[in-house]
Amino acid sequence: MREQEVRTPSPQAVAASDTKSVLREYAEALIIAILLALVIRAFVVQAFKIPSGSMLQTLEIGDHILVNKFLYFFTNPERGDVIVFKFPQDESRDFIKRVIGLPGETVEVRGKEVLVNGVALREPYAVYEDLPAGMARERWGPQVVPPDRLFVMGDNRDHSMDSRVWGFLEIPKVKGKAFMIYFSIRGEQIPSTGIIQGVAYVLFHPSSIRWSRIGSLIH
Repeated sequence: MREQEVRTPSPQAVAASDTKSVLREYAEALIIAILLALVIRAFVVQAFKIPSGSMLQTLEIGDHILVNKFLYFFTNPERGDVIVFKFPQDESRDFIKRVIGLPGETVEVRGKEVLVNGVALREPYAVYEDLPAGMARERWGPQVVPPDRLFVMGDNRDHSMDSRVWGFLEIPKVKGKAFMIYFSIRGEQIPSTGIIQGVAYVLFHPSSIRWSRIGSLIH
């Protein structure tokens, strides 16, 4: 019987095989990380930047926030929630406002007072500016919030385009609840040309960072 020859792989072949294994492991880990990031962004948490002052003083221009997208799979928005949603008049844009009126409730605005079912809300977050003498504040409603709709307002009441202007918000357009400020920068805008430029800008302008706001919960 003829014996079969047993060949030992050369060191070069073993090294090449090990390299391929390591590269494959890195590639698999990278793919898994990307898939997890996409799933988290789509269904769990997403980051947004505040571009306007409609939610002052709760949120300032330059605040970067995290939004819980998972919460409303199990429950509906509640009064007082700060929510991000698709702007009804242009769904390519995201807006952020506070929930004031829920489906079936009667909402009325009388100047600085907001009434729900005839009872004035206590709103420590609401901001109003001083109007010129003789200028009256707006009145809105009363109107009943339709089923599957919300009445939302910005905290900066004199500078917010909200349900008083464009009407009730459909609940399915809600993306999630804002819950934390993870980064905040003053009036200067971080360059949008790329991540490297943004990081460089922050490193060379540390005084522009609002350190005290980082990690703040949104109420």
